[in-house]
Amino acid sequence: MRRLGAQSWSEIYCGQMTIESDGWVFTFYNDCDALDYCDSCYSPDGRAYVFNSSQSYSTDPVELLSTWEHAQLEKLLSAS
Repeated sequence: MRRLGAQSWSEIYCGQMTIESDGWVFTFYNDCDALDYCDSCYSPDGRAYVFNSSQSYSTDPVELLSTWEHAQLEKLLSAS
């Protein structure tokens, strides 16, 4: 996993951070140093997810993570 922007998770504090992992590109929203939602996700084969606030509850991939998975992802993002 590697960061695609110049700023780290803690430097952003409130805003978007894009990372790449195994050809997948994810943009997450950092809300005051906490993982809030996935803004977009693009697979290597061109499939895409783009956040839309009018979508129904539980369509954001971050909402599908367990508490442990959410915490692990936050740790990875803050280490990037």
